[in-house]
Amino acid sequence: MTTQDTETDVVPSAASAKMKENISRIEALTQRLVEALSHKRAPNPALEGPGLDLYLKSGAALVKSLADNPAQMLEAQVNYWGQAMKHYVDASHALAQGTLKPPADPGPRDRRFTNPLWDSHPYFNFVKQQYLIASKGIEEAVDKIEGLDETDRKRIDYFTRQLVDMMAPTNFLATNPDALERALETEGESLVKGLENLVRDVERNHGDLVVTLADRDAFHVGQNIGTAEGSVVYRNRMFELIQYKPTTEKVHKTPLLIFPPWINKFYILDLKPANSLIRWIVDQGFTLFMVSWKNPDRSYADVGLETYVEEGYLTAIEQVKQITGEKKINAVGYCIAGTTLSLTLALMEKRKDKSINSATFFTTLTDFSDQGEFTTFLQDDFVDGIEAQCKMDGILSSYFMTRTFSFLRANDLIWQPAIRSYMMGEAPPAFDLLFWNGDSTNLPGKMAIEYLRGLCQGDLFTGKGYPILGETVRVSDVKVPLCAIACETDHIAPWISSFNGVAQMGSADKTFILSESGHIAGIVNPPSKKKYGHYTSEAPVHNPNEWKSMATRHDGSWWPRWGEWLAGRSGTMVAARIPGDAAHPALAPAPGTYVAEEVDA
Repeated sequence: MTTQDTETDVVPSAASAKMKENISRIEALTQRLVEALSHKRAPNPALEGPGLDLYLKSGAALVKSLADNPAQMLEAQVNYWGQAMKHYVDASHALAQGTLKPPADPGPRDRRFTNPLWDSHPYFNFVKQQYLIASKGIEEAVDKIEGLDETDRKRIDYFTRQLVDMMAPTNFLATNPDALERALETEGESLVKGLENLVRDVERNHGDLVVTLADRDAFHVGQNIGTAEGSVVYRNRMFELIQYKPTTEKVHKTPLLIFPPWINKFYILDLKPANSLIRWIVDQGFTLFMVSWKNPDRSYADVGLETYVEEGYLTAIEQVKQITGEKKINAVGYCIAGTTLSLTLALMEKRKDKSINSATFFTTLTDFSDQGEFTTFLQDDFVDGIEAQCKMDGILSSYFMTRTFSFLRANDLIWQPAIRSYMMGEAPPAFDLLFWNGDSTNLPGKMAIEYLRGLCQGDLFTGKGYPILGETVRVSDVKVPLCAIACETDHIAPWISSFNGVAQMGSADKTFILSESGHIAGIVNPPSKKKYGHYTSEAPVHNPNEWKSMATRHDGSWWPRWGEWLAGRSGTMVAARIPGDAAHPALAPAPGTYVAEEVDA
């Protein structure tokens, strides 16, 4: 037997053994997947898609558009047919030449199609161009439907975009050259690993599919993220109060208290030392306190916004005053915590409570007249479904929150991660920001519905007034000196909506700063990175367009500018304060115990 004979005999045997092994693994994984899917929660149809009325309205509008202006609707169809057929003819002609080369590709460029085969291979290029032509045709046809009000128009546009994105050829193995190349290179190992990743995600989420965005084993809160030194100096059922260890010999007399959002956890402000706002604040000589909210379970079903204000905000403010001996403190509210800080400040104004010296708002909405990208989910069909789910569960599960926020950026937070994990067989990246994004929390059922009904839908705070703890408060009742930071490309709290809320506040002393980038990156923007700039303006905080037209862009982070603003409202320098006092002993080292709790959603 020759050497060649030996090689040809061995290679098939090795390939066959590996194939058998992979098939065996696939069979075992398939059984696990079926078992995991059997535990999926009962679906709530009201949260799986829009209500029937939207279908009826859009269907009626389409029929009316066809009747009133058939030429316009047919023109859109003819344009699509014409482009699709022309491309088919061009592709067929190119193949007939025997060059295995696709026709000219006019674009547009799309970052989903970066593999060179999308441009050079006739099959993949044909699939890509037909998809882009069809996508454009669908969007143009929907755009020509007349007779829809603005809200229904936004919702139809949103759901159309979701369907178009879902059907992208990159989302399917047979039409994804990256996944096929990887499968060939690894002899199918990538597909087996992808199935392992899929099974892991379904099992971890009790039958629901939530794509893991970051390596869950790469980070441990309190060990390699959330490591700023401090102590828990107070705890109740709503929050732990952390006081951070000073890093300067002298500190400003007036302490600072930060209220983070209770959607996700506070350590977004303390991911790593290099981008920790908490560390930076302490290094500037401020006595810093942080609220770490409890992740609620079903026993918190009756906790509403009033509980957050009374047992959260007012209690935390009083504890900081007691610990430091100061009569006034400065406060910060981030996102929904800024909204609730506004309610608290308005209530304190009604009560003539002068405990707050100044307030800072990070990406905060108080004016909900423009619901922005959340318009789709803030109509009665979805909110009714959320209310029913909350009554059944006692909480609004982090699963629903995560899914909603992810679908606002589906390509970045659903489809691309799913492709990498399930088709390419890649492990999730060790990325601290994505790890935090996946560490989401539940919301108490009562609080979630009060927020959605009274603030988001009813816009009561800027309208007839929001009832809280026996008072009716309005945004104009916020009268303390304030600084608001909004982010230019924020899709959660659009900067113009944030500006409009601040403009209606009753404060005589207002400062507005517009950071570049989005909801997180625009806030977590340390000066050392020299990454995103920010805008200030000499225009009054009245009209957002006028303010922006007169704005000056500054390189670098807004942190130092805000630090100067805060220092001017924080009094003289005193000896640095050690966390706690005799009545407030250290209960646990920072970041505390609540932040580490995992509550079943």
